Amino acid sequence: MNNSTVNFTTPETSTNSATQSIGLVEILEFCVYSIGFLVGLPTHSYVIWLIITGAGSGVASEFLILNLSVSETGFCVNCLMFVLSVWFSFILQFKLFLVGLITTGRPVFQCLICVERYLAVVHPVTFLKFKPLRYRVICCTAAWIIILGSCLRCMYTIDPHNTVQMWFLSVQFLLFFFIQLFCLVVVLRALKQSGPGERWREREKENHMKRRAFYLILITTVTMVITYVPYSIAGFFTVVGKNLIPAYWFPGLVCYVLSGFVQPVLYLHRTGKLSCPCLL
Repeated sequence: MNNSTVNFTTPETSTNSATQSIGLVEILEFCVYSIGFLVGLPTHSYVIWLIITGAGSGVASEFLILNLSVSETGFCVNCLMFVLSVWFSFILQFKLFLVGLITTGRPVFQCLICVERYLAVVHPVTFLKFKPLRYRVICCTAAWIIILGSCLRCMYTIDPHNTVQMWFLSVQFLLFFFIQLFCLVVVLRALKQSGPGERWREREKENHMKRRAFYLILITTVTMVITYVPYSIAGFFTVVGKNLIPAYWFPGLVCYVLSGFVQPVLYLHRTGKLSCPCLL
């Protein structure tokens, strides 16, 4: 530990204090990962079951959400692996494999969902052309290949906390963030504008649906900021400081875990399985 950062304590006291601080962060991480597993696994499993059984709009129209929930289930398993790795060190390689899933799976599938919404609102003709299930399967297959490559990269990386990995993580999050932000901002602007041939009564009928879509996408945009920005900032601080400080990453972990519950809650509310007046 660097004892020079503490001005009014002895080196021994400074070292003990830093060790206790890191221990506290690890305990908090343990609690956050436990919540992510205990709450996230049944929630996402329920969403997957509803989509497969046809409780929503069908597998074809919700295929991307299905893949996102499968990816989030992998994140829940990773939470369990983090807890178990405290006692069983032999699962470290599998935990590193799942790190690639959680750092790439959610951004990729959220990006595909945002692009789909962008096409549906801004370019409806193109959206209808690529609406069949086979196009979604092709996109998701390419996405899973990218995710698998990310998993193998994390699994066989000698030092998962080196500068190259931190740059890769931060740039990846920011890249997907800006793509999604562009799509969602354009969609929000399109939803606020009325069509050229709409009459007053037609606008009144569609007002509720547009307002609901507007708030759904606004919630998604805010969730994206909460998900990606803290981790990106922590990554850049780690690269600049050349030192991995767990306290920098803990706020990003909390945001990442909590934001993973937004999509299933919105889906359950939309399908009528969750009644909450505060949601739309």
